[in-house]
Amino acid sequence: MRHVESFPRRVVMHDPVWITMSDGTKLAARIWLPEDAEADKVPAILEYLPYRRRDGTAVRDYLTHPYFAGHGYAAVRVDMRGSGDSDGLLRGEYLQQELDDCVEVIAWIARQPWCTGAVGMMGISWGGFNGLQVAALQPPALKAIISLCSTDDRYADDIHHMGGALLTDNLRWASTMLGYQSRPPAPEIVGENWRAMWLERLQAEPLLLAEWLQHQTRDDFWKHASVCEAPEKITAACYLIGGWADGYSNAVPRMLERLSCPRKGLVGPWAHKYPHFARPGPAIGFLQEALRWWDHWLKGIDTGVMGGPQYRVWVEDFVHPATDYDTRPGHWIAEAACPSPRIEHRPWALGDHTLGAEATATAPITVGTPQHLGELSGAWCGYGSGNEAPGDQRTDDGLSVVFDSAPLADGFVIAGAPVLEATITADKPNAMLVARLCDVAPDGASLRLSYGVLNLTHRDSHETPTPLPVGQPVRVRLQLNDCAHRFPPGHRVRLALSTTYWPLVWPSPEASTLTLAPDAARLTLPHRPPAPEDTALPPFPPPEAAPALPRTFLEPPIASRAVTHDQISGTATFEVRDDTGRYRIDPTGLEYRLWSLDRFSIHPDDPLSARGEVTFRMEQGRGDWQVSATSRTVLTATATDFHIHATLDAWEGETRLVSREWSVAVPRHLV
Repeated sequence: MRHVESFPRRVVMHDPVWITMSDGTKLAARIWLPEDAEADKVPAILEYLPYRRRDGTAVRDYLTHPYFAGHGYAAVRVDMRGSGDSDGLLRGEYLQQELDDCVEVIAWIARQPWCTGAVGMMGISWGGFNGLQVAALQPPALKAIISLCSTDDRYADDIHHMGGALLTDNLRWASTMLGYQSRPPAPEIVGENWRAMWLERLQAEPLLLAEWLQHQTRDDFWKHASVCEAPEKITAACYLIGGWADGYSNAVPRMLERLSCPRKGLVGPWAHKYPHFARPGPAIGFLQEALRWWDHWLKGIDTGVMGGPQYRVWVEDFVHPATDYDTRPGHWIAEAACPSPRIEHRPWALGDHTLGAEATATAPITVGTPQHLGELSGAWCGYGSGNEAPGDQRTDDGLSVVFDSAPLADGFVIAGAPVLEATITADKPNAMLVARLCDVAPDGASLRLSYGVLNLTHRDSHETPTPLPVGQPVRVRLQLNDCAHRFPPGHRVRLALSTTYWPLVWPSPEASTLTLAPDAARLTLPHRPPAPEDTALPPFPPPEAAPALPRTFLEPPIASRAVTHDQISGTATFEVRDDTGRYRIDPTGLEYRLWSLDRFSIHPDDPLSARGEVTFRMEQGRGDWQVSATSRTVLTATATDFHIHATLDAWEGETRLVSREWSVAVPRHLV
């Protein structure tokens, strides 16, 4: 990535800038402006987050926001209520208070003497979510957004659930937020009141996991702020961006189809990061592409950004499976609209462990897998920190029921969502079906391309699930995640089926066996024929950014992922460690470190042995001022209830200021 040292307009940074809400609450902001903005007004680009502008997102902010300011924009980075140096309390995700505050922030920005009155929002993850959600409120000054790694459906396509099954990222993220939000405001910004503000936050911090588990179906809790409920409310122009290594790429084609506002979509090979520095590569000149978008919608300049295809996608080539990639080879394709009429939905029949044009099996197909299957699943959402990708699937394939095509005479491309349809008979009223699509090389290496999960009690509805009728056949449809891949000649298409996928998905309360009728099962793949115009797509420019935030590393970062099997007890344990290392932010002198340890264990024969434990610790300080906090959350379950035990401890130096503990039981509802 090239760091640009000078820009068309000289940039100045203002921090803190206080934005007062109608109830008197003050939000803290950092604003990058062209030096002459009051004489030559500029549009504004807002990023609105709970992740702390002075430390949490400072590294990426320095790369991005001064770049926009140098090209004639006000780049505004605001700490949400109850986060960073802002007043108040943060009580949950995407609450109406958060969205209403943002509407006020946008109006405040539009009134400033340096602003033309035109505002855009840009954000990734939480900031991508609330960009869509605020756009649905239609604040008059908001003209366009760029939403990255986000979703329009908080129940069906977020960290909490997948196909009605419970994702273990639900636990991971709840514990992370418990620790992440336990950091104090900066004394040099808020003054002597910093400790009182910190204590108020620590005492009021919610146990989000308990709240989330109380909503195991798609009820009003999840419908709130899910913009798929009324997509027509979004009228601002939307640029929707995702990555195949991220957890949210399904939302991009879905929103392109459902929204009616001006819109574009882009999905690359990236994990959960901005595309100018994301891994796996290739990274692109995202900031240059964003400027084309902002110049068009906020300055009225015809940049041609809306003249190209609506949806652009990176088709990945086969690579030998690994848990980490620096880059994913492939090529760009594009479609004028989404869904594309070019896509051919071709059925593949399930036979006697085969995939082909016609079914060849006569005997029923039974699927019942051990509870620890899934050790090669990788992370639900990759962050580009290493060892997050699904590895060689041969171990998981060996524990699954697999169906292989013959070696392919010709290669072909798929682009879209594979779909499995089947008639299934279950031996338990609550069961799960997991499908994985793999590309199998001639040497047997198995590369996972996509997967899908369906809690079979949700086969007809996520709002009103019903038990399976034991011993009676039911028709089910399981849509796998969107993907884009080129199968080479000589490779085989593999479908792998299981009833478990740990530690990605919490198991059903009882081990189950499913029976599939072979003559009523089919896999449909979204074949995409070659298009000559793909070769004429203009390349993205190489990535560039503003100068990096000066940092000095005092201890190196660490990332590890390990699986162990106790040969005596039979328990399988999955352990993931992620440590930022300890570093000093040189402009402020703040020393900073975050680390987490996830430990998930299960016995292959007992779904009720499932146990998840997440520890999260933050440390920061400057000189004599040193603070830290540790959260620990443990989730287990019986056949009838989830059990949560959580602790939060916070220290100033060697003095423990707060120690909180929760023990909560939540009834299971067909999960």
